[in-house]
Amino acid sequence: MRTIRIGSGAGYSGDRIEPAVELAEKGDIQYLVFECLGERTVALAQRARLKNPDDGFDPLLEARMRAVLPACAKNGIRIVTNMGAANPWAAARKTAQIAASLGLSRLKIAAIVGDDVLDACKEYEKDRDLPLIEIDGTLKTLGNRIVSANAYLGAEPMAAALKAGADIVITGRASDPALFLAPMIDAFNWAMDDWNLLGRGTVAGHLLECAGQVTGGYFADPGFKDVAGLARLGFPIGEVSEDGSLVITKVAGSGGEVSVRTCKEQLLYEVHDPARYMQPDVVADFSHVTVEEIGPDRVRVSGGRGTPRPDTLKISVGYVDGYIGEGQMSYAGPGAEARAGLALEIVRERLNLTGVEASEWRFDLIGIDALHGERRSQGGAPYEVRIRVAGRTDTLSEAVRIGDEVETLYTNGPAGGGGAFRSARDIVAVASVLLPRDLAAPQVRFVEA
Repeated sequence: MRTIRIGSGAGYSGDRIEPAVELAEKGDIQYLVFECLGERTVALAQRARLKNPDDGFDPLLEARMRAVLPACAKNGIRIVTNMGAANPWAAARKTAQIAASLGLSRLKIAAIVGDDVLDACKEYEKDRDLPLIEIDGTLKTLGNRIVSANAYLGAEPMAAALKAGADIVITGRASDPALFLAPMIDAFNWAMDDWNLLGRGTVAGHLLECAGQVTGGYFADPGFKDVAGLARLGFPIGEVSEDGSLVITKVAGSGGEVSVRTCKEQLLYEVHDPARYMQPDVVADFSHVTVEEIGPDRVRVSGGRGTPRPDTLKISVGYVDGYIGEGQMSYAGPGAEARAGLALEIVRERLNLTGVEASEWRFDLIGIDALHGERRSQGGAPYEVRIRVAGRTDTLSEAVRIGDEVETLYTNGPAGGGGAFRSARDIVAVASVLLPRDLAAPQVRFVEA
């Protein structure tokens, strides 16, 4: 039975680059996938594109491509990635320039465009109220605060690009497992209505999408789940067979581990209903998946199934949700916690006296109560404490005043404050709606290096 090897080169935008190079050079892979988009990333990239039409793609695109393209070209490895973010076409052109500068010619680069559905969303919701999924309200309630709306595309346009001979496929917003499903469809000629095969491929994609998580990175917990070699963590390789069965492994000698326990944790990651994992290509069923260790750093995964895809696509809507002003300062030595507590009292009173308006406040002693509040605090007298004051405001100018007030503690007491930090920024939040899938019209565009 024919088998392909797919390497996972990144699990998020700022991920390490060296493990991807290791995969390209030593992984004996046919495809290298970079998953680099989070929920807010596209919205932030959209703002960058509006300022500069040649921007709006992943900030590490150039660094990643320069690092892996020589080995990928030499070894015949094809690249699939969502580093296009809000501007896949610009990312493709940039990649062509990078390839040319490296002396690599005759590379065929595809951009998948059409996930931007902002105009379609606005038109569709004129005569209807589209409910937001995660929060109360409808799309209309966001008004002119919306900065982006991107559909989660499936594997089909990426697979089509690979079928057309693309060496590199760059998309924007797409389902994470779909990035890995596309090479399987390309290699094995799977039909887009073979739901069980697509379901198994989605299981494989889900296990690979977060890169180092499945090789022991996010899994590690000293004393409970010890993992060796985390500083040299190897990223995973999926050996996918034509029937959709899968073996997860990594480059021999790299750090981390591939085990039943790392794979089970990743299998359950972000899955609300294992029997109905909703994806653009298929509704995958994880409920009958089996995981079996078959050798050192080799785990076999089988038993995935699928049912017909949904009639709708999930749309990620980015919108401006006010501003956050923040100020921090550190206190150390005997009585650090008492002085830090007094500092918070002073700032709280100063903000009231000067009339700073905010809809939400946080007054934290970092390391004591910043994460879970006073109820979960374990007590004790720490030697060093850092205060953090943050507020959500309606204007940037009001947000700036919060950090300014914290900084004045330098000379206005209490004693021993240092390391002041202040910031003010707008908040780009994300909500989701469901739209008919035909409102997204993905297209493949090519550029050659």
